Amino acid sequence: MSPAAVSAATLLVPDDEIVVLCAWASEALDFEQLVGVWAFRREQGWRSGLSGVLAAPLVPLYEVSSLPVLDRDHAAEVARALLRYLLASSDLPHTLRLPLLPLDSPCQAVLAEACRQTGGEISLYERWVRPVMAPQAGDDLERYLRRALGSSYKKRMQQFRAVGKQGALTFRRSRGRAAVDALEAFLTLEASGWKGEAGTAIACLPADAAYIRRMAELFAADDSLQIDTLLLDGRVLAMGLLVESGDRRHFLKIAYDEAQARHSPGRTLTIAMLQADLAGTPPAFFDSGAGEHVDAGTYVWGERREMANAIIRVGPGRPGAAQAAALGRMWLRRLRDAARARSARSPRKS
Repeated sequence: MSPAAVSAATLLVPDDEIVVLCAWASEALDFEQLVGVWAFRREQGWRSGLSGVLAAPLVPLYEVSSLPVLDRDHAAEVARALLRYLLASSDLPHTLRLPLLPLDSPCQAVLAEACRQTGGEISLYERWVRPVMAPQAGDDLERYLRRALGSSYKKRMQQFRAVGKQGALTFRRSRGRAAVDALEAFLTLEASGWKGEAGTAIACLPADAAYIRRMAELFAADDSLQIDTLLLDGRVLAMGLLVESGDRRHFLKIAYDEAQARHSPGRTLTIAMLQADLAGTPPAFFDSGAGEHVDAGTYVWGERREMANAIIRVGPGRPGAAQAAALGRMWLRRLRDAARARSARSPRKS
């Protein structure tokens, strides 16, 4: 929801599809303070049951949350004001599609209460847990990882140290302009593996690549762009693309050398990132950005955030096409996953 992300999104989302709601508080006759922002994309397709909805975030593939940004001191009144504005609007849909809704956030609790007070309803569909980090005072790498990994701590650290025995393990953190310069190496590394072969790597998608490059430039201007790189004997094992907002850090993408898979480059990188974070001033909250089908156990961050795909009906009414489409999608996925599980358990014929 940062200005950089919204501005960059115009390279992927037509201007006439973007709706940005802003709430202002009048502190004095000649002064107004911005106290709330919520950016949406007008959408009408199979995900919405062919009905018109407002969807957030603008680019869910590269963003981490569907929540608005609310001023802490005005959160309840701002949430109500945003929903009442939508309810009173004759040219905006009264259904919100929120595929990345954190369920344990104070902002979500405020939004749910505002929805109840204005006669609306939040319907939740697919749920999953996302690995996050919320360090405690006095945490160092060992203390944090022992708490986060529990009984697997010894095994994971043995694996991490084993990589260092194969050569010189080097960690490099690039920020600002240096991170922009490192971005091309990140895009090249991602495209060198299966994503490049499948044509889904960022570098294979011109519009997506333009979006990422523009977003990187804008975040770097505020020193909020970061690229972490792990090298073995000077050869890149893995890279992580991250952005910051205040005291929070968000992991957008990871890329690694698939020829070095035996070294578990992704997990090794995240341990090295933690080591660097906890040796200095770590973010108050780190969001891995992991999607619903990512195994949370593959990450080393110890805390969990419950996520859901949600639909909000703004104001009184009955569930509509968007809710039906979300429910159908959820059950189709469950049936598919069950069929895959049965297939995996079935003995193979020789």
